Amino acid sequence: MEVVIVIVVAVVAILVLLMIAARLERITIFEYQRGLRFTGGKGPDLVEPGQYWVFRPRTVILPIDMREQFTSLTGQELITSDSVSVKLSVLVRYRMADPKLANVEVADHYGAMYSLVQIALREAVATRTIDDVLERRDEIGPDVVARCAEKIHSIGLELISVDVRDLMFPGPLKKTFAQVIEARQQGLAALEKARGETAALRALANAARMVESNPSLLQLRLVQQLESSRGHTVVLGFPSNSTPLPVRSEGEAPAELDTGQADRNE
Repeated sequence: MEVVIVIVVAVVAILVLLMIAARLERITIFEYQRGLRFTGGKGPDLVEPGQYWVFRPRTVILPIDMREQFTSLTGQELITSDSVSVKLSVLVRYRMADPKLANVEVADHYGAMYSLVQIALREAVATRTIDDVLERRDEIGPDVVARCAEKIHSIGLELISVDVRDLMFPGPLKKTFAQVIEARQQGLAALEKARGETAALRALANAARMVESNPSLLQLRLVQQLESSRGHTVVLGFPSNSTPLPVRSEGEAPAELDTGQADRNE
């Protein structure tokens, strides 16, 4: 009889041990994680990286990823301060800052962050004209961070950066901007042409003043033109107070000086 009792006790003990072993679970918290341990539904306690044995279901450890993460807000229809409709897509970079706060105090910390960034983006664009959005689009992201970083930190997350990825306009507005850019380029081309013509006129005016003060320059220019224009007919005019150069044909002897003039020169 005693032997039977001993066997029964041993079997019961083995069954109890097997039940306990079946409820034991080893959980590994990696270096990039932190754990939240709940015991009897209470807690949580923050668990550092390592391996832990827990007795389920009384004790539960939830791994929390602490690495940087990315999410996109695509196709956000926004209105600028001058009532122009645009679509923006932004890239949001964030990470977990306080696992307890993010997972206990807020039911959906990701959804809360998404909504806060969305509202801040609308506010940032609503204070800008369409020209500001186009010319300084790189300032929109930092403005969004400044507007909602503190609120996001209050739900246990850290907002690292917000960057504008895509900027889209409705079809008619695209055509309008294309026409504006084309008109602007044509205006720049006309301005450059006017500057070139003004410079050319200024050069001609300077040349005219030089010829007027020194008429012999025109004769020298005539010689240069005749030398470089062989086989062509060149017609040039002379100022009334200029003295033309003597021109002789090939083979003709040079004209003799007037003796009276020579005597006077002596």
